Amino acid sequence: MEQHTEPSAGESAERPPDHVARIQAAWRRERPDLDVAPQGVIGRLHRVATLLTHELCAVYARYDLGEGEFDVLAALRRAGAPYERAPGELAAHTMVTTGAVTKRIDRLERAGLVTRRPAAEDRRGRVVALTGAGRELIDRAFTDHIRNEHRLLAALTPAEAAQLETLLTGWLARLEPAAPPPPPSR
Repeated sequence: MEQHTEPSAGESAERPPDHVARIQAAWRRERPDLDVAPQGVIGRLHRVATLLTHELCAVYARYDLGEGEFDVLAALRRAGAPYERAPGELAAHTMVTTGAVTKRIDRLERAGLVTRRPAAEDRRGRVVALTGAGRELIDRAFTDHIRNEHRLLAALTPAEAAQLETLLTGWLARLEPAAPPPPPSR
């Protein structure tokens, strides 16, 4: 295989090499037989995801929420009045196992943010609903979350953000059907 010699975005003349570019350069030196160009995209995307998660979780923490608890409250709020869903629906809307959802619901119930009750249509089933305090909290937290997302995207022009969204949407559509289900959250 031919060595990839074109500089990646992180190696451009405008800015010094970033962490990913330094790793790529080391691999090119050590394994010139491999094209490590994919690391430029995958490595940076992974790094951006890690940094974004840190920035997003900082907002959730201001409300004494973890990422998982925020996701459950947001899924309930998105359901519309009366702001309730079955645990299985919550698992689907938060992309985790029902076991992980149960742990999150337990914590939120102890905090007085959600309640559980028998489902009206099937008394064997359960429904999780936002309490008034839960709705107030998720409304405040979501407002701050969206402000934070705007702040994070401000590093891009509107055209760059739109282009990035288009590219990621297309890539995600190709990856999701082939990807194995995510590992269970704990």
